[in-house]
Amino acid sequence: MSEIKQKVIEMLQLPQLSSMATITLDGKPWTRYIMIQSDNDFNIRSAVCLDSRKIKQIEKNPEVHLTFGINDPQDLNKPYIQIQGTAKITTDQQEKNNYWFEMLSAIFKGPEDPSYAIMIIEPYRVEFNNPGTMIPEVWEK
Repeated sequence: MSEIKQKVIEMLQLPQLSSMATITLDGKPWTRYIMIQSDNDFNIRSAVCLDSRKIKQIEKNPEVHLTFGINDPQDLNKPYIQIQGTAKITTDQQEKNNYWFEMLSAIFKGPEDPSYAIMIIEPYRVEFNNPGTMIPEVWEK
């Protein structure tokens, strides 16, 4: 496994705040905050509401872009990560159960909630940006 890929997986062992960009139905970029987490196979997951506009956007164009790493503007000495990938939506109950964590109960009634689904992002390009350098380390599938 590449060093960059391993660093990102380690950073995403716990849910992490990220911005995610999609392309709207009329071809414009749209960004929102989501919570993401990676498994050891480098599949990134996030909870989604089935009636959210990002579902229709992903169905039309599965290309997504994530940025995460610096959550506190007082601490800019951390790396930040940019990921390009493709997203898909699943309502598989085992996926929903495996991803569930207590913070989601503020949005969903539980892992059985019919409006709760999982977005799975498969990265194909990662830029690992270290503080103090303008040239990122790059991993590509």
